[in-house]
Amino acid sequence: MSVSETEKKPMQKTRSGIPAVKVQDVSITYRTTFERVPTFKSAIVRLGRGERAIREVKAVQNVSFDVDHGTTIGIIGANGAGKSTLMRSVAGILPPTSGRIEVHGRVSTLLALGVGFNAALSGKENVVLGGLASGMSRKEIEARYEEIADFAELGDFMEMPMRTYSSGMFSRLAFSVAVHMDPDILLIDEALSAGDASFKTKAAAKMNELVSNSRTMFLVSHAMSSVRELCNDCIWLHKGELMMRGEPNEVIQAYTKFLQVGEAESVSLEDL
Repeated sequence: MSVSETEKKPMQKTRSGIPAVKVQDVSITYRTTFERVPTFKSAIVRLGRGERAIREVKAVQNVSFDVDHGTTIGIIGANGAGKSTLMRSVAGILPPTSGRIEVHGRVSTLLALGVGFNAALSGKENVVLGGLASGMSRKEIEARYEEIADFAELGDFMEMPMRTYSSGMFSRLAFSVAVHMDPDILLIDEALSAGDASFKTKAAAKMNELVSNSRTMFLVSHAMSSVRELCNDCIWLHKGELMMRGEPNEVIQAYTKFLQVGEAESVSLEDL
């Protein structure tokens, strides 16, 4: 399937003419040791020759798109599609193998549950570390600490080591830190999957608040209902390639049809 007509149209820019994020012909390739059926003999032969079995994985292939300020864009696709890899590259964590990514604004990331947290430290101490990593001063962090703690609703657990937290508690604090760091661009990868229904509602309201203030948001998710409710733009990736770009309902319909899963069938849209 080729890129949709929506993708071919020039993206609307900000008043300054500069998009929040510009991805230009980006490819990301991993090189890893690999052997399908390792044997003692083959291992000895490689050792004697000083060789290793190397496999290249093309996680992202020639992907290009612009995202305007104030856009909430969902990124969907099956496992292994390259969604998280692309987000790590936009965040500046993983440099592209080729191509170029331009980011205009302060980025706050929530790319995996608890990534960047030190489990031996308390929740409060991790809030400070997260703020410093985002470029905030200690005074700015102190001014926002109560708001972050109140949003996470962890009570006395904020003073306890994060190794004592459940996955849901990790999720609450990670999300609260990410959205209260005054981001221009927020990258979220499956952040809402571990929260309970009440927290998901609260998180969705906070995300809508950020977008209403002309913040830009990327939401990587398998939850099609979340993408429909929260996003006004959508990208579908498949095996590292950009398959389609457009309005969320349109892209989700094409994606589910591609997977041969009808929307009327008894398959939850949270599991695609």
